[in-house]
Amino acid sequence: MKNFFRYILLALLCVVGCFSCINNTIPYPEEVIEILSYEGVGFTAKIDPVERVVTLTLDEQTNITAVEVTKAEITPTGKSSFELTGTFDLSSPMEVTLSRYIDYVWTIKAEQTIERYFTVAGQIGESVFDVDSRTVTAYVAEGSDLSQVTITSLKLGPKDVTTMSPAPEEITDFSSVRYVYLQYPALAGQIERWQLYVLETDVKAQITQADAWATCAWLYGAAQENESVGFRYRKSGDEDWIEVEGETYISGTLTAKVTGLTPNTSYDFIAYSGEDLSPVVTCTTESIVELENAGFENWCSVNDIIYPYAAGAAPYWATGNVGASIVGETLTEGVEDVRPGSQGKLSARLSSKFASVFGVGKFAAGNLYIGSYVRNDGTHGIVHFGRPFKARPTALKGWIKYNRGLIDRITTQPPGTTINQGDPDIGMVYIALGDWDPATYGGTADSPVEIATRRINETAFNINSDAVIAYGELVLGESVGEWTEFTIPLDYRATNRVPTHIVITCSASRYGDYFTGSTQSVMWVDDFELVYE
Repeated sequence: MKNFFRYILLALLCVVGCFSCINNTIPYPEEVIEILSYEGVGFTAKIDPVERVVTLTLDEQTNITAVEVTKAEITPTGKSSFELTGTFDLSSPMEVTLSRYIDYVWTIKAEQTIERYFTVAGQIGESVFDVDSRTVTAYVAEGSDLSQVTITSLKLGPKDVTTMSPAPEEITDFSSVRYVYLQYPALAGQIERWQLYVLETDVKAQITQADAWATCAWLYGAAQENESVGFRYRKSGDEDWIEVEGETYISGTLTAKVTGLTPNTSYDFIAYSGEDLSPVVTCTTESIVELENAGFENWCSVNDIIYPYAAGAAPYWATGNVGASIVGETLTEGVEDVRPGSQGKLSARLSSKFASVFGVGKFAAGNLYIGSYVRNDGTHGIVHFGRPFKARPTALKGWIKYNRGLIDRITTQPPGTTINQGDPDIGMVYIALGDWDPATYGGTADSPVEIATRRINETAFNINSDAVIAYGELVLGESVGEWTEFTIPLDYRATNRVPTHIVITCSASRYGDYFTGSTQSVMWVDDFELVYE
């Protein structure tokens, strides 16, 4: 009997030990808890799920010490270390911990840009601001009577909520430094003091920046106020100067766009104020770079997969056909349906489909992009966007048709976006020029931007990235029944930055990266062309 109870006791101890082992060694399930949306008064939010940072771009008049958040959404199964709605002091970044089984520390920070300007009568060039020391300096011609200089514009604090003393019209003598005192809500009752200087300069006219593109040039300069101010240009070696039309002169600064230039040609530029001329600045215009296979005439088939380039040629465009081939589908192919007047015989047809075997699969958007399809990642895909490109076109032209279906497949959707069954699908074409670093954006030297659909919230193409130099898009919210020509202007964020790569993406379903769209959506594109003017 004693042995019997001994065995029972040992068995119980084993059971307890087993449960103890299970409790201590089985890991908690890992579920990433994220901030999905963040809304409020007087700001826009940008959510970076990789760095776990929410950046609020505040309007000028928003009080950074009392930012009002009205709606915040996190992953439904998660908890937050404090309520994310309310009024917060974001003059310093704020940390919040999101958790379920694992803690995720997020940072919420605010950025606020205040437009400031200070101009005086007879000014030459732009005023120079030192925000840290709250100092601003304007320049006038040598020999000017500084005691008679008057302010033509002055703004140093947030619009609509700033009071200034003394008023600008009360300041008329700049023979010494002048002080102005500001008050606005974020100062919490404190006073901000600025120093205003007006100094003499012997510069009468100068070119401060000249950016030569292929067929145009952007000129920036400074000139003393005069009845006659502007720019002139000529081909290097010519004698006669040509007047630049349409320049803008504001408080001593000159800007102009010179058009009609010849690529790969050297030009001279000068600024003038009356008889006073700046030193000559010489620039050489860039080459015109064209897109490869822009008419979508070249296609090949390898192992029953259709590719948008000629057999044996180096890939330039790519599609999602490699991923769809797992279930025997082709999303994008060349078809004998061309736009009116085309010299070619083929266009590209992009068909969104539910790629499946026995009903099991995923939605895939008809797509065509500059870059490469890297590999399948299970039922997901990894692609690289971009090809080397060092030119500055002004627009993308092409021809398009589009059949817009109603959304019948929803897998996931972008944070902050609500998509329902039966909503109209959206077609999209976009172009971007940039200087993406592959070490930062996950790609290669040839195709620097990685898009991984398994991590789409982290890797979705970011048009607001610091690497984007120019961007333009065509959004199709309606069907386009006949071939229609389109032009997408490029919006440049700086005229002096030269891109290293170009990205063009066409999709019959805008949210295809999220495996969401309509199986009835089809896009045709033909004869793309970069515009230089």
